[in-house]
Amino acid sequence: MAQAYGPLALVHFDAHTDTWDNYWGVRYTHGTPFRRACEEGLLDTAHSIQVGLRGSEYAPSDLDDTRALGFQVLLAQDLLSLSPDQVAEAVRRRVDGRRAFLSFDIDFFDPAFAPGTGTPEVGGPTSAFGLQTVRRLTGIDFVGFDVVEVLPAHDVSAITALLAASLAFEFLALVAVHRAGVRARSAG
Repeated sequence: MAQAYGPLALVHFDAHTDTWDNYWGVRYTHGTPFRRACEEGLLDTAHSIQVGLRGSEYAPSDLDDTRALGFQVLLAQDLLSLSPDQVAEAVRRRVDGRRAFLSFDIDFFDPAFAPGTGTPEVGGPTSAFGLQTVRRLTGIDFVGFDVVEVLPAHDVSAITALLAASLAFEFLALVAVHRAGVRARSAG
């Protein structure tokens, strides 16, 4: 995507930064993709934001390192005093009209709402809060997205998979609304 559009703003919902230099001595893991993307010049970190971070840190400098890469950080504890509208507005301000990629790690949610993940972290938002926030991310030119770390073997009720599918649907709706708005503006 960066080859087609240039460096992208990253909108990243997750319990973890995924910007570690290595994870248990390995440089390419689910805990390091955004560090590698920064090194490869794929991200515009001056317009990127990470939302919902909490839980395990592997070094005292984890959050400082993430901020030093240029990311804005909204911790899970910050979300407690914000509405979905306020979170979406913070994301829009940060992206500031740039093309963006949305990465949604299912462990953003409290494990009560998404138990089917390999890295659950208690103290996360509800599924309602997360879905309402995503629905309000209108006006952003998203060129791609992913929903990651869904682990059905840890979720016998399938609520995590249902939540992940709902997120994918909401994202596709955001893209459709954005493209329809762009066409309507250019036709008028």
